[in-house]
Amino acid sequence: MTKRSYTCGLDAAIAVMGGKWKGLILFSLGDGPLRFGELGRTVSGISERILILQLREMEASGLVHREVHPQVPPKVEYSLTAFGRSLNDALAPLGEWGEEHLERIEALP
Repeated sequence: MTKRSYTCGLDAAIAVMGGKWKGLILFSLGDGPLRFGELGRTVSGISERILILQLREMEASGLVHREVHPQVPPKVEYSLTAFGRSLNDALAPLGEWGEEHLERIEALP
């Protein structure tokens, strides 16, 4: 696997959390751990398949921790790592900007 070089910090950040769903998953996990089903209900519109893929990518990049509790039926919880929380904190101002300009953004063609 070749090491990728980035042109700037924004390029690196987008590479880690790029796509439509990862930001929403990060936001949903910001209040604490969630089970897979809870996460699927919180991130409305995401398919089960895409949620699984996104969580795997986020776990591989160190944003999310997956904990399997040894019980029947199996209980799996997802939570943010310190790395994931730091990205979530960095995205908060962007979310606030979006809220402030929501009407204008929704009116764009």
